[in-house]
Amino acid sequence: MRFSRKEPPKATSIELTSMLDVIFLLLCFFVTISVFSQWESEISIKLPTAGTAQTPDRMPGEVIVNLTKEGVISVNGVKLSLEDLKSRLSKVAEYYPGQPVIIRADRDTKYDMLIKLVDTCRAADIWNFSLATENK
Repeated sequence: MRFSRKEPPKATSIELTSMLDVIFLLLCFFVTISVFSQWESEISIKLPTAGTAQTPDRMPGEVIVNLTKEGVISVNGVKLSLEDLKSRLSKVAEYYPGQPVIIRADRDTKYDMLIKLVDTCRAADIWNFSLATENK
Protein backbone atom coordinates (compact mmCIF):
# COMPACT_ATOMS: atom_id res chain seq x y z
CA MET A 1 0.00 0.00 0.00
CA ARG A 2 1.19 3.28 -0.92
CA PHE A 3 0.15 6.14 1.23
CA SER A 4 0.69 9.58 -0.18
CA ARG A 5 1.78 12.10 2.21
CA LYS A 6 -0.13 15.31 1.82
CA GLU A 7 1.73 18.39 2.77
CA PRO A 8 -0.25 21.29 4.17
CA PRO A 9 -0.93 23.90 1.50
CA LYS A 10 1.52 26.77 1.44
CA ALA A 11 0.17 30.07 2.63
CA THR A 12 -0.30 32.48 -0.19
CA SER A 13 1.70 35.66 0.15
CA ILE A 14 1.57 38.97 -1.59
CA GLU A 15 4.79 40.40 -2.88
CA LEU A 16 4.90 43.84 -1.30
CA THR A 17 8.24 45.00 -2.67
CA SER A 18 6.92 45.93 -6.12
CA MET A 19 3.79 47.49 -4.70
CA LEU A 20 5.82 49.60 -2.26
CA ASP A 21 8.05 50.80 -5.11
CA VAL A 22 5.04 51.91 -7.12
CA ILE A 23 3.46 53.66 -4.13
CA PHE A 24 6.72 55.47 -3.37
CA LEU A 25 7.02 56.68 -6.97
CA LEU A 26 3.41 57.90 -6.98
CA LEU A 27 4.03 59.76 -3.72
CA CYS A 28 7.12 61.47 -5.18
CA PHE A 29 5.16 62.41 -8.30
CA PHE A 30 2.26 64.00 -6.43
CA VAL A 31 4.49 65.89 -4.00
CA THR A 32 6.45 67.35 -6.92
CA ILE A 33 3.32 68.30 -8.84
CA SER A 34 1.74 69.95 -5.80
CA VAL A 35 4.79 72.18 -5.31
CA PHE A 36 4.84 73.30 -8.95
CA SER A 37 1.09 73.89 -9.03
CA GLN A 38 1.42 76.49 -6.28
CA TRP A 39 3.59 78.72 -8.46
CA GLU A 40 0.85 80.45 -10.36
CA SER A 41 1.47 82.54 -13.40
CA GLU A 42 -1.09 83.43 -16.00
CA ILE A 43 0.27 83.08 -19.48
CA SER A 44 -1.90 85.83 -20.94
CA ILE A 45 -0.15 88.52 -18.87
CA LYS A 46 2.80 90.21 -20.54
CA LEU A 47 5.02 91.64 -17.83
CA PRO A 48 6.84 94.94 -18.26
CA THR A 49 10.59 94.72 -18.78
CA ALA A 50 13.28 96.12 -16.52
CA GLY A 51 17.03 96.20 -16.92
CA THR A 52 17.58 95.12 -13.32
CA ALA A 53 14.92 92.40 -13.29
CA GLN A 54 15.90 89.15 -11.62
CA THR A 55 14.12 85.84 -11.50
CA PRO A 56 13.30 85.43 -7.82
CA ASP A 57 13.38 82.16 -5.93
CA ARG A 58 9.73 81.22 -5.69
CA MET A 59 8.47 79.91 -2.41
CA PRO A 60 5.39 77.76 -1.96
CA GLY A 61 2.57 79.67 -0.34
CA GLU A 62 3.37 83.13 -1.60
CA VAL A 63 0.32 85.03 -2.83
CA ILE A 64 0.39 85.97 -6.50
CA VAL A 65 -2.16 88.56 -7.64
CA ASN A 66 -2.64 88.77 -11.41
CA LEU A 67 -3.95 91.94 -13.06
CA THR A 68 -4.83 91.75 -16.75
CA LYS A 69 -4.86 94.69 -19.15
CA GLU A 70 -8.67 94.68 -18.97
CA GLY A 71 -8.47 95.26 -15.21
CA VAL A 72 -9.48 91.72 -14.16
CA ILE A 73 -7.92 90.64 -10.86
CA SER A 74 -7.36 86.95 -10.19
CA VAL A 75 -5.74 84.87 -7.48
CA ASN A 76 -5.23 81.11 -8.01
CA GLY A 77 -7.31 81.32 -11.18
CA VAL A 78 -10.32 82.87 -9.35
CA LYS A 79 -11.51 86.27 -10.54
CA LEU A 80 -12.02 88.70 -7.65
CA SER A 81 -13.29 92.20 -7.12
CA LEU A 82 -11.23 94.68 -5.11
CA GLU A 83 -13.48 94.14 -2.06
CA ASP A 84 -13.11 90.34 -2.25
CA LEU A 85 -9.36 90.69 -2.64
CA LYS A 86 -9.19 93.00 0.37
CA SER A 87 -11.06 90.51 2.57
CA ARG A 88 -8.81 87.64 1.47
CA LEU A 89 -5.63 89.63 1.96
CA SER A 90 -6.85 90.80 5.38
CA LYS A 91 -7.18 87.17 6.45
CA VAL A 92 -3.73 86.41 5.08
CA ALA A 93 -2.24 89.38 6.97
CA GLU A 94 -4.02 88.33 10.16
CA TYR A 95 -2.76 84.74 10.12
CA TYR A 96 0.59 85.30 8.40
CA PRO A 97 2.00 88.75 9.18
CA GLY A 98 4.66 89.79 6.69
CA GLN A 99 3.37 87.39 4.03
CA PRO A 100 4.87 88.35 0.64
CA VAL A 101 2.46 89.25 -2.15
CA ILE A 102 3.59 89.45 -5.77
CA ILE A 103 1.59 91.66 -8.13
CA ARG A 104 1.80 90.52 -11.74
CA ALA A 105 0.32 93.36 -13.77
CA ASP A 106 0.18 93.33 -17.55
CA ARG A 107 2.37 95.96 -19.20
CA ASP A 108 -0.71 97.50 -20.86
CA THR A 109 -2.65 97.84 -17.60
CA LYS A 110 -3.93 101.29 -16.79
CA TYR A 111 -1.86 102.92 -14.09
CA ASP A 112 -5.03 103.87 -12.22
CA MET A 113 -6.03 100.21 -11.80
CA LEU A 114 -2.57 99.26 -10.57
CA ILE A 115 -2.69 102.01 -7.93
CA LYS A 116 -6.13 100.77 -6.80
CA LEU A 117 -4.65 97.30 -6.39
CA VAL A 118 -1.71 98.63 -4.38
CA ASP A 119 -4.11 100.65 -2.19
CA THR A 120 -6.16 97.49 -1.62
CA CYS A 121 -3.04 95.67 -0.44
CA ARG A 122 -2.19 98.48 1.95
CA ALA A 123 -5.77 98.66 3.25
CA ALA A 124 -5.59 94.92 3.96
CA ASP A 125 -2.40 95.51 6.01
CA ILE A 126 -0.14 93.93 3.38
CA TRP A 127 3.06 95.93 3.14
CA ASN A 128 5.42 93.25 1.84
CA PHE A 129 4.47 93.29 -1.84
CA SER A 130 6.47 93.50 -5.04
CA LEU A 131 5.76 94.12 -8.70
CA ALA A 132 6.81 91.37 -11.10
CA THR A 133 8.91 92.27 -14.16
CA GLU A 134 10.93 90.32 -16.68
CA ASN A 135 14.36 90.80 -18.23
CA LYS A 136 14.75 92.73 -21.48
